Amino acid sequence: MITSVSTSTNTPEGSGVSVAHSPGKLILSGEHSVLYGAPALAMALAQYTEVKFVPQGPGEGLRTAFENLSSGVDYPLKLLHKFKSSLDKRFDQFKRGELPVHEILTHPDDLAVYTLASLLQDGDGHRGTTMTGIGAVGHLPHPGQLSSRSELPIGAGLGSSAAVVAATTVLFETLLDRHKTLDERYERVRFCERLKHGKAGPIDAAAVVRGGLVHVNDAEVSVPTVHEAHGLAEGEGWYWVLHGSPESSTGECVAHVRARHGQDTQLWVAFAQCTDALTQALSDGGEVTTVLRENQSLLERIGVVPVPAQDFVKEVTALGGAAKICGAGSVKGAGGGAVLVRLQDHAAMADLMMRHPGKAWSRLRMATQGASAGPAPQYDRAGEGQI
Repeated sequence: MITSVSTSTNTPEGSGVSVAHSPGKLILSGEHSVLYGAPALAMALAQYTEVKFVPQGPGEGLRTAFENLSSGVDYPLKLLHKFKSSLDKRFDQFKRGELPVHEILTHPDDLAVYTLASLLQDGDGHRGTTMTGIGAVGHLPHPGQLSSRSELPIGAGLGSSAAVVAATTVLFETLLDRHKTLDERYERVRFCERLKHGKAGPIDAAAVVRGGLVHVNDAEVSVPTVHEAHGLAEGEGWYWVLHGSPESSTGECVAHVRARHGQDTQLWVAFAQCTDALTQALSDGGEVTTVLRENQSLLERIGVVPVPAQDFVKEVTALGGAAKICGAGSVKGAGGGAVLVRLQDHAAMADLMMRHPGKAWSRLRMATQGASAGPAPQYDRAGEGQI
């Protein structure tokens, strides 16, 4: 599925940079156990959200239109500061239990515009001022259009919202000439993403900002190496499959698991051992099939893998591969969300997916670089499922 967004905004005089992109992400291990002190491992996914700025004629406001998601919203530039403040207040209402998380953002467009507004509001270290609105910046005299294309399916656990925030951040950092360090950009993405999910953990932001493999343990982020033998950068023998949309929210899954297994210390130790073993195997070129199968077994044990998804995993196992749910999973319905597949025979994978024609799938390629200025890399996706 390709999603587009068009937004009117402005650009600094003489700036030649008008495109930025961000990879998606996939959690490889530790989805639930990270909540109990265990480490988590994710990778930046070489499927991208790309934003592009094109200057246009006179105007005073931001005009957004998310294809398939929104009929369009006008954001007066001079009121961006008030817009950001209103969303901050809605988030505070959510924290007090007065507002459900899905009502913090009233339009799909809000997250990208909030990201821009937060950048405009940054203090200027040279002049000691605070950006209180578009007029205070003096950098954006010309309206324009911000268009976006994404290869990331929405709501599939592939980091689509984090990628939007990261790409928008990089684009406007460049247009405003207010560049951030990787650590500052990471904190920005986490800060903005909290509006979407209620609480933004470190792993999504770290993956889309830094690229490569990302290991998180007690909020400490590291970037392990990946042995070339595993072929992750080329997507050789690795795939993701969307096994239906989960009927359960992430919150419902977390609550279900906590009620039944929250005090099972040995269970979370077993998850941690899986994550550590997978991290080590990917770094030294070791075998990963056994640890992936063990990880899937633990996920089935905590009850977040619907039976149809379990059956699909068994089909992969019968072909000599391994597969596991990636993300929260679901505690009801048939859809399990994203599934990681390790199967070195591409022809066998293609034949398997022909038996599941309704499921989107693709090679799992690792993005070695995080959100950056410039157009997104292009890959030949021949022989893969429609996304």
